[in-house]
Parts: sequence; structure tokens; C-alpha cells
Amino acid sequence: MSNVPKNFYDLTLNDFLKIAASSSHVPGGGNVSAVVATLGASMGAMVASLTDGKKGYEEHQETNTTILKAFLDGIERLKDLTRGDVEAFDTYMKTFKLPKDTEEQKKARTAAIQSGVKKATQAPLNICLQALELMREAAKLAPFGNKGAISDCGVAAIILEAAIRAAMLSVDINLPAIKDAAFATNIVAERGRIFAEAEEIKALILTHMRARW
Repeated sequence: MSNVPKNFYDLTLNDFLKIAASSSHVPGGGNVSAVVATLGASMGAMVASLTDGKKGYEEHQETNTTILKAFLDGIERLKDLTRGDVEAFDTYMKTFKLPKDTEEQKKARTAAIQSGVKKATQAPLNICLQALELMREAAKLAPFGNKGAISDCGVAAIILEAAIRAAMLSVDINLPAIKDAAFATNIVAERGRIFAEAEEIKALILTHMRARW
């Protein structure tokens, strides 16, 4: 990881793709999913920006301003979560290199691995939760957002849901390694709730979008 920048958002798109396609373990699925989610959020922000101050949308300006801010803040939050996911995964990988020569070392290593895998599971789950929150904002925008760009509300919905499903794979792959049954059960339940709400919101946004064509 030493040769990989800590902030992917400082890279050009071509450089990001080059690193993603390399043998480096970062950016991995969770990181890439977070970046994809920022792109989905940017489409929602664009629709809100194109609605801001425009004639014919006067009655929605206060709500639109709040939604636009939520999208922009959400993008920044996703950037932080991208870095957090990289750090959590890297820390988890390092636990396997801990010494295990004595019983005490073995116990400490096992505890570190379990702590690491929980954090490496929570990090992509947090990406999913943030993407879901941005889908909720897109659902608020779809009924009144600038009609000329309303298809991009649909783009936001589809991309954000895809990012959720993609990031969740980084959750799923870690679950078998978690020995804390209650923690794993809660994660699985949260996974189902997130998927169900994301699918419902996407359908709602697409319905609003098509009704305004």
C-alpha cells in the first residue's frame, strides 16, 4: 500500500483506473463502490443545481437548497468513508502478520483479527448507509427537480443502489470470519433492511421521473 495515495480523489480518473486495475489490494471493491456512489450523488446534486433559482420552481427553492446541501455534504462524507474503508482493510490485513509464537501472542492476535474484521465489515456498511441516505434525498427531489434534467435523478437512483449492492459484497465476504454471532446477525438484518429500502426508493424515483417526461 505504500505506493498508493491515501486520497484517491486527488488522482486523475486515468490514474485511479490504472491503480484499480493493478495488483494493489486498494482500491478494492468497497473503495471503488464509494467512488461510484459519489458519482451517483453528483448527478442528484446536478439536478438540484439546475433547479436552484430557476423560473417555474420558485415554490420549491427552500427545499431544493436543503437537498443540494445534503448531496454536497454527502459527497464529502463518502470521500471520508472511502479513506476509512482503505484504512480499515489495511489494518485488518496487518493483524495476520502479528506474532503467534506464544499462547499470549496467539490470544492477542486472535483478538486483533476479530476487532479488525469487524471494522473492515462496518466500513463498507457505512458506505451503504450513506448512499442510502443520498437516495432518500433524490426521492425528495424527483417530484419537482428541473424537468429538463429529471432523468439524472433516475441515474442517481440507479447508480447509488448499485453502489450499495456492490459495497455490501465487501460486508458479505467478511461475515464468515466473524466469531461474534450477535454482531454478524445484526449486520445481516441491516443488510436486508438497506436492500429493501434502496429498491423501494429507486422504484419511487423512477416512477416520478417517468411521470414528468
